[in-house]
Amino acid sequence: MHENSKNSVLTAAFALGVILFTTLLASPAAAMNTAQDYFDDGNRLFRSDLYWAALLRYQQAADAGLDTPLLHYNTGVAHYRAGQHLRAREELLQALGSNKLRDVAHYNLGLNAFALGQHEEALRWFRLARDQQNNEQLAEYAVVAISRIRDLQKPDPIELRVAERQREDERKFAYLEFRTRIGFGTDDNPYRTPSQNYIDFSDPNLPLITPEVQSGTFIPVSLSAKYNVNSFKYEGFYGAYRLAGRYYTDKLLENANEYLHEFSFGNEYRRKQKNRERAVYSAFKIAQHDEVYYDPDDGIPRSVGGEPIDNRMNYLRYGPELRARQAHKKLAYGIKIKGQLWNYEETGVVPEYDHEYFEFGLHTQYKFTRTSLLRVEVEKYSRRYGDRPSYDLDGAQRVGNPNVRYDYVSATLTARQRLFDSMWFGIDYERSERTDRYLGYNNYTRDSYGFEFHWRPHPRFELEVGGFYRIYDYPNAFAFNNPIAGRKTYESAFSNVIATFDMTPTLSLVAEGSYRGAASTDTRLAYDRNQYVLGIRWQPD
Repeated sequence: MHENSKNSVLTAAFALGVILFTTLLASPAAAMNTAQDYFDDGNRLFRSDLYWAALLRYQQAADAGLDTPLLHYNTGVAHYRAGQHLRAREELLQALGSNKLRDVAHYNLGLNAFALGQHEEALRWFRLARDQQNNEQLAEYAVVAISRIRDLQKPDPIELRVAERQREDERKFAYLEFRTRIGFGTDDNPYRTPSQNYIDFSDPNLPLITPEVQSGTFIPVSLSAKYNVNSFKYEGFYGAYRLAGRYYTDKLLENANEYLHEFSFGNEYRRKQKNRERAVYSAFKIAQHDEVYYDPDDGIPRSVGGEPIDNRMNYLRYGPELRARQAHKKLAYGIKIKGQLWNYEETGVVPEYDHEYFEFGLHTQYKFTRTSLLRVEVEKYSRRYGDRPSYDLDGAQRVGNPNVRYDYVSATLTARQRLFDSMWFGIDYERSERTDRYLGYNNYTRDSYGFEFHWRPHPRFELEVGGFYRIYDYPNAFAFNNPIAGRKTYESAFSNVIATFDMTPTLSLVAEGSYRGAASTDTRLAYDRNQYVLGIRWQPD
């Protein structure tokens, strides 16, 4: 523990002690007036930093018959300030019998244990002070004390939020945030190629397809920059840019390259008053996405009748979005609204994927304790295509059919639990339904099961594990959109492991491994893919 951190903790203890002496005084029975006089005089001496004299008066009060948790508490704090930590612990332990003093006694027992060099015991007392529900300020002090003992260069999410609240009134008028990450990775299936031969039932000739799985190396790149202008006390405006891309080093795999440029501007409002917090985020976003429309079987760009359609998946999307959240001590709720236009490049020979996207969502979250919460989210969204005929119930996409419109509704249940200061995990379940508004050919129901696990065993090292499994139920669709191929089924899975080592407060080494896979009776969609990346990440401290 650094010396300045120790001084900060001791200063906090002193401030807290003064507060208690001035606010937690209790009036004993009238028959104990003499003892009360000694007690009051001891408090006066303590406020003058005369701890040994205060201890003498407290002893005289006890000898006169005063025996209250407050006397034991004040005596314990005075012993602590006088450097008599063993006696301080003995007195503070006797104060735990008071419901009014128990939480603050936990905190001061933590300070006292830290002064004795007993860091694990100090953490135990501070956790009790952190997890209590009666005094939010005391809980925040405990979080800071825990973070200092751990000597974390990067606080955990709870501590970070506390620090942000403390700096709320100290925001700079304007500042720039910049983050970037670059790495080198391997990909054993860039084109999501099926690993088995299959008969293509979408072709009237029913050819036998022999896919060729390829592998290679790539460079993942991500960059973000955000310029903030805090023109009001609780509200600020910003402009931001984000780049995300993946570039393959082998020329034979360059068709798997893809990237996204996104620009956004908007405002952010955040205000906290005691146990209430209100946040509103609004933005207008414009993004350009580019990728090659290739055949997964061999990675070759697609064409129709000799006309290339490799640009079919490139698009420009833009539109506004709004998120608002109201939080209380335990309960939080919010809303989000989004509207976008997706404009895909014209190909001329096949229908375009241009569509309108609308989303509306509500969520509520309840914190049972400071370490556990439950969140429920409900969303409704829609994709409405402008030049893409709907499917008939026989799987045919006939010209003249109404344009495709898919409406979605989903409900998600999320649970989070912190096990230790350095470890937490979460699980979630999502139920989604898609409705094909024409005849229902592409209706589906999807069940998704997810998990995540975070562990920071060392101040500089963090491990993250996550993933999901999704199963789709298509009541009407056929594999290959062909009745002779049978009913369509689809399952997908994803898992990843990320290990981060902080070399400096701003520069980190990141290793990541991930798996993606799908199984389906439409064999064109079935694949397995593993990626491994080692990279460098820079972000502000």
